[in-house]
Amino acid sequence: MEARKRPRDDSLHPDSFSTPEKKFVDVPHRLVNYREWGIEDTCRYLRKEGFGNLEEKFREEQITGVCLQYLTDAQLEKMGIGSLGERIKLLHSLRKLWQLSADAIKVFNDPIHGHIELHPLLVRIIDTPQFQRLRYIKQLGGTYFVYPGASHNRFEHSIGVAHLAGRLVRALGERQPELDISNRDELCVQIAGLCHDLGHGPFSHMFDGMFIPKMRPGLKWKHEKASVEMFDHMVEVNGLKGVMEQYGLKLPEDLVFIKEQIAGPLEPPLSLSQEQAAWPYKGRPETKSFLYEIVANKRNGIDVDKWDYFARDCHHLGIQNNFDYKRFLKFARVCDVDGKMHICTRDKEVGNLYDMFHIRNCLHRRAYQHRVGNIIETMIAEAFEKADNHIKIPGSHGQMFTISTAIDDMEAYTKLTDHVFEQILYSTSSELAEAQTILNNIVTRKLYKCVGQTQPRRPMKITQSDLLDWCQIVADSTPQSGTDVLFKAEDFIVSVIDMDYGMKAKNPINNVRFYCKNDPSKAIKIRKNQVSQLLPEKFAEQLIRVYCKRTDDGSVEAAKKYFVQWCIDKDFIKPQDGDIIAPELTPLKANWEDDDEDDDDVGQHHPKGSRNGAQGVRNRLF
Repeated sequence: MEARKRPRDDSLHPDSFSTPEKKFVDVPHRLVNYREWGIEDTCRYLRKEGFGNLEEKFREEQITGVCLQYLTDAQLEKMGIGSLGERIKLLHSLRKLWQLSADAIKVFNDPIHGHIELHPLLVRIIDTPQFQRLRYIKQLGGTYFVYPGASHNRFEHSIGVAHLAGRLVRALGERQPELDISNRDELCVQIAGLCHDLGHGPFSHMFDGMFIPKMRPGLKWKHEKASVEMFDHMVEVNGLKGVMEQYGLKLPEDLVFIKEQIAGPLEPPLSLSQEQAAWPYKGRPETKSFLYEIVANKRNGIDVDKWDYFARDCHHLGIQNNFDYKRFLKFARVCDVDGKMHICTRDKEVGNLYDMFHIRNCLHRRAYQHRVGNIIETMIAEAFEKADNHIKIPGSHGQMFTISTAIDDMEAYTKLTDHVFEQILYSTSSELAEAQTILNNIVTRKLYKCVGQTQPRRPMKITQSDLLDWCQIVADSTPQSGTDVLFKAEDFIVSVIDMDYGMKAKNPINNVRFYCKNDPSKAIKIRKNQVSQLLPEKFAEQLIRVYCKRTDDGSVEAAKKYFVQWCIDKDFIKPQDGDIIAPELTPLKANWEDDDEDDDDVGQHHPKGSRNGAQGVRNRLF
């Protein structure tokens, strides 16, 4: 029996097994297949590279793609291209085709978009520490503590945006060759899509929406500004300028163009006159204004950034996405609108665009502004505030920075990610004990309690100082029904959330232009009442939430009554659960009864005082 056993191979030690290294699949890029080009394909390439004046000469000589690699200076001169400078530029342009042949495009398998191809320059950017940092920043911040599937990061979102940016710019170029979209344009737009979120801090919007305003209230800082600074830092420390020029980019012009797409127009030089400053962008002329609407569309908010995070966030949250960006790609074209070139879509797609902004609103209500997710992010920001002076991050020239000052130095900011949460949580330093307690309460689900949500009757401009004052006012709003529980201002947190369709109170569709099948070149406007009578009347509202830090049942129940009394005093909208949490208080507000009369209880008679037992309550109180 022993003789029949296979001898043991001691070389196959368990430690010798390892996961195969992940490799990218090399595939040819669409530009690399120049050998298959016909005459018109070759002429199209000449136009994109700025040699449209040579098209007729190439047609006369019947130059196809397979002939390009054999062209020499002497042959170009024989064809009648007399200028030496023009011949050298053309040969330099053709060498980019050979370069693309040598450096194969990489394929990434993405759960949202499937197999996507990325240019070698994009891969070089991805393989930098500044971009790899995005692997460790949650796309939805504290929402992951509410939705277990929301574990995706800024890293994969940025790759998805670069992919969609390339798809949209290629769709426009193929549909309208007269737009003269060059390979440089396409590559710059993709780089902007890839790098647009480089400046996000720990837990994404919590950092620039809660933490920085609280720690540095006088500083007007947004992650877009940091994205531009991080992009400059990344290009400099990784020596990417030479690589960019190798792939045909023109510096510094294209660097300016990329940064303008991320953060909007840069400040115009003081020497420019008012007429010269009318077109605020420097990277591309006004004839290519549509290129600025692809990554971050300041005109109407329809851009590839939203397309990716709608699809990606819905996938990970388990929420249905009703917007189909692929239809927009099919119908997108550029039209002249009052002298400017804008991306338009078919008139029949207006409903699809309203769906897009509706899903944005749904995501904010159900996920991004979730009551529990918001208070978790508030607690994280509070913990970071208490830990700020005790976390040291090394930056440039040996300087040390804190969590709130790391944004001033990109070397330090590169090292600041979501990991600071665990750094505080598992620290043995007594200086971090207070912050550690807050984070431990998050992990063990000992969260501050939401005692109610309301809305102001009219939009309000609310500052950080106003929120602190409101905490004191809530604590002083002793319910008229009486209570034995007393509160201090520090027991409450007041949060104000602005909900809109992306353009405050405006309807973003009013800034979209459409075209008809019969005349694709003419841009038209479609008003809301031409679409449906069931669309929103208003496009913005404010939500006001109050949280109580004391979590015992008695304090929470009392805090709810304080909240309702505060709503009465401030003349806010009646809370949805007001009749449940404070049935003895809600009848005291006369216009809340009037609000109830607006309900569609047609044909139903409510005797005066019968709602919520209001008359009985009045009899007991007075």
